[in-house]
Amino acid sequence: MWRKAISLLQQRPFSSTPEIPTLYSFLQPSIFALKKTPQSQPSATQNPPQQALTSDHITTLETTLHHSLLTSDTDEAWKSFKTLTGNSAFPSKAVTNSLITHLSSLNDIHNLKRAFASVVYIMDKNPKLLDFETLGKLLDSMKCANTAAPAFALVNCMFKNRFFVPFGLWGNALVEISKKNSNFVAFLRVFNENCRIALDEKLDFMKPDLTACNAALEGCCRELESSSDAESVVETMSVLGIRPDESSFGSLAYLYALKGRVEKIIELEGLMNEFGFSNKRVFFGNLISGYVKSGNLESVSATILQSLSVDCEHLSFGEETYCEVVKGFLNNGSVKGLATLIMEAQKLEPSTIVVDRSVGYGIVNACVHLGLSDKAHSILEQMDAQGGSVGLGVYVPILKAYCKEHRTAEATQLVMEISNSGLRLDIESYDALIESSMSSQDFQSAFSLFRDMREARIPELKVSYLTIMTGLMENHRPELMAAFLDEVVEDPRIEVGTHDWNSIIHAFCKAGRLEDARRTFRRMIFLQFEPNDQTYLSLINGYVTAEKYFSVLMLWNEVKRKVSTDREQGIRFNQSLVDAFLYALVKGGFFDAVMQVVEKTQEMKIFVDKWRYKQAFMETHKKLKVAKLRRRNFRKMEALVAFKNWAGLNA
Repeated sequence: MWRKAISLLQQRPFSSTPEIPTLYSFLQPSIFALKKTPQSQPSATQNPPQQALTSDHITTLETTLHHSLLTSDTDEAWKSFKTLTGNSAFPSKAVTNSLITHLSSLNDIHNLKRAFASVVYIMDKNPKLLDFETLGKLLDSMKCANTAAPAFALVNCMFKNRFFVPFGLWGNALVEISKKNSNFVAFLRVFNENCRIALDEKLDFMKPDLTACNAALEGCCRELESSSDAESVVETMSVLGIRPDESSFGSLAYLYALKGRVEKIIELEGLMNEFGFSNKRVFFGNLISGYVKSGNLESVSATILQSLSVDCEHLSFGEETYCEVVKGFLNNGSVKGLATLIMEAQKLEPSTIVVDRSVGYGIVNACVHLGLSDKAHSILEQMDAQGGSVGLGVYVPILKAYCKEHRTAEATQLVMEISNSGLRLDIESYDALIESSMSSQDFQSAFSLFRDMREARIPELKVSYLTIMTGLMENHRPELMAAFLDEVVEDPRIEVGTHDWNSIIHAFCKAGRLEDARRTFRRMIFLQFEPNDQTYLSLINGYVTAEKYFSVLMLWNEVKRKVSTDREQGIRFNQSLVDAFLYALVKGGFFDAVMQVVEKTQEMKIFVDKWRYKQAFMETHKKLKVAKLRRRNFRKMEALVAFKNWAGLNA
């Protein structure tokens, strides 16, 4: 059926292939560096004549060779082998194959050259010494070393000497080598010769497998773009009884689409049905590639739409195909064509289709993958202008691209467009966009997104709220923190706590913006958020830095009413807060308040290191005389005496 279905040409010699250099050119020191000029072959005449070896000498050399292999003394092993073969003697089969296997396994070009030279020589002189597996291992090593020419030369040497090795031991290695090196012409020559031998000699073990046949067919279709050569491979497959698969039909589909041979494409579809191939994704994908290559964009669109009418659930194309489509249309400046294609595809796609399997998603995602996120946006705008629309999932790749590229303003604008179209992003998308905006220090975009998030009735706002607050704090923008907090404080979905206000107050104090800190503090109390020890600690530190000690006294007058011995109620009067108050009040000279703090510490059994406050007093008030205070303010004099007694300054 495969043979009858396609009109074929007789096989013909492949004349376009350049000749591979003489085998023995690889025995030169510049191994594997091909030169097209003939090279002198090494021969016995280049070396001084040697005396014939005795049987004892041969036995000794073979023993040395074997022992050298066991001890991995490669150079000594090679020396013994050369001495033997130079005198037309050979080691045993086992030792010979061990040597070649050893040389092949060393992963260096020098010893790979030795292995190659050994095999070629033995194949010419005494091929019975070689095991098939040894040849397979050598070719695998050549594949790893990516040495194409010696690999092809070795296989041609096998053919020349009628040393027929099962295809499974070397064929796939040669396929990989040819693909790595884009050396298809050489591979096709070897492939054709191998198939001829398999047929002429009736050697089933020489038959290529389907992988090799598809490699040959793909090369004929995509590299040579030759219908006659491709059909010749198909004929060979048919004669050898090798059943094609979807890839076989796909390669031919590409070629016939490229050539515009519609009748052949119809014929291929019929054959696929006869072979029982129901999934035609590969077939249609290759048709699209061929049409794109030929610039036939109408047929590209028609093929995509045809594939949807066949089975849209199972024929979603891969990213590679959509990238080809996008490049084909955009190279022709046809944004409108892509928008029209998506809209036409939507008419054929069921409402239940998964978003990422839709044509719209495939095209938009391909644009993003190619770094053309703006083009993707333009396609959607063009659709909107034509009265079309897409699901939310189609916008997601563009949004992700904008985030990755830190183009948060564009992302925010796109979110507004999405909202205006009646669609709503999910919480994960909002969170990611807001995080990207904050990372880019695009605070206004983050605020806009958060407002849109709130209006969209997203139930969980905590992650994005924390992202914004943390980002603003890290970037030292307490004024924006205050404005943002004031805007969202009454939203029941956001758990605003005292710690949020503390963060703003701390940031203002650290920046020396004490009036802003006071204003935030008053706003906090007005909204009935209870200040805690951290609130007052930030304010005290800010006032001390600015030497506003009277403000600390005002704070103490407020705090002392709230301090409680019950740790579950009131302000937590801890070591840090005690230290901050004492230091500031001593520096300010408010000794009555100092002793009130001391009294509280004694009542609550809080340890106080007096040395620091003694130092603070000496730095600021060492010239202060009790006698002068007695005349001015008796109460302050008593407080000063009490402090000096407590601090040990009267000793």
